[in-house]
Amino acid sequence: MCLAVPGRVLEIEERDGTRMATVDFGGVVKDVCLEYLPDLRVGEYAIVHVGFALQRLDEESARRTLDLFGDLGLLEEEFGDAWEQAAKVGEER
Repeated sequence: MCLAVPGRVLEIEERDGTRMATVDFGGVVKDVCLEYLPDLRVGEYAIVHVGFALQRLDEESARRTLDLFGDLGLLEEEFGDAWEQAAKVGEER
């Protein structure tokens, strides 16, 4: 299954003419293309699907969605073992 997952933008840069971001999905960090959301800023949240940021999302909704996906075990399926370790770190906060 391939989910659309909320993540928080940590950094933005241009790579080979494409606007890219480093995005944190609750501890799992991935590179994401921002071409569909050219005005997205550092610190904002977006729904990401197959490496593309598709829609801006508020922090509360992002956190609720990540919690729900985590409870259902969907994030481990999407991100692998790294998600499980990141989720444990998030619980300690």
